[in-house]
Amino acid sequence: MIYKFILVSDEEADFMREISISSEASFLELHEAILDSVNYEGGAITSFFTCSDDWEKEQEITLIEMDTDSDVDSYVMSETPISELVTDEHQKLLYVFDFLSDRAFFIELKEIVFGQDIDAAECTASLGDAPEQYKLEEVEDIFEPKAKGKKAAISEFDDENFYGDEGFNEDEFDDESFSDLSFDDDINSY
Repeated sequence: MIYKFILVSDEEADFMREISISSEASFLELHEAILDSVNYEGGAITSFFTCSDDWEKEQEITLIEMDTDSDVDSYVMSETPISELVTDEHQKLLYVFDFLSDRAFFIELKEIVFGQDIDAAECTASLGDAPEQYKLEEVEDIFEPKAKGKKAAISEFDDENFYGDEGFNEDEFDDESFSDLSFDDDINSY
């Protein structure tokens, strides 16, 4: 079977991509096809989410193993076939590509083509420009805090005030009371 997904963005009104992919392909292959179709770089933390009809997040499919709790079902893109979680036409997914700003593509399974298969995912329709992969203003604000109405480089802050503890004394680490401790001592005795 071939799945035909439509991707749209709430940031760019004229943006749309159609991705055709085998139903037995992994979410990782879909992830890579999306990146290729929008010319994004890999390496960012991304996730898919299955969604309700109202776009409420349900099951997360992560790029890397995130949850080791055996009581919770966790899905990893490379290990999860799309058909395991997507089975019906018009089923909805979110593809969060920028966790820092909580930005995502809205995806819908437009069509299931029975009796056919495809070797590799491909972008079969493209309209408009994709939104920027990262909102650079927001990233700059994190690394360049505003001071006195202007952007200030981090190096302009002196170490004491930047870290927020003017009373910090580095010599406290040289306190002789710590030298009596041994890793062999029972931790509960302290």
